[in-house]
Amino acid sequence: MRQTRSDNMSRIMTARMGQSSSAYSNARKQWVEFKDGRKYFFRSGWEVKYANYLEMVTKSKEVLHWTYEEDTFWFEAIRRGVRSYTPDFKIYFADGTHHYHEVKGWMDQKSKTKLKRMAKYHPKETVIVIAEREMKQLGLI
Repeated sequence: MRQTRSDNMSRIMTARMGQSSSAYSNARKQWVEFKDGRKYFFRSGWEVKYANYLEMVTKSKEVLHWTYEEDTFWFEAIRRGVRSYTPDFKIYFADGTHHYHEVKGWMDQKSKTKLKRMAKYHPKETVIVIAEREMKQLGLI
């Protein structure tokens, strides 16, 4: 029963992608199109600023390229609560490696749970949280 409800909610949330959500009602949501034709729907102004920063870094060849919300990780052993996680940015480097960057204006309990489960169930993946301190260090806020 719980599994069915969770699966149904996942389908509903997937269908809502790109639509307004009360959870992010104060965030500046917007579509942004980049010069190479990629178009993404960002859920916050910080994500837009970080995407523009990544575009700049890509031009300096530190980063090969990046994508937004490319991968979703499932926590198969979990039967209730947070069962999946989609990092904000996937950053590809010249040496063939990649990292995930999560832009966070605040860290709520659900976000903490996602990051803890990500570390437990997908330990080979690197997730870096870009919070207020990092945004300030980069001169983005």
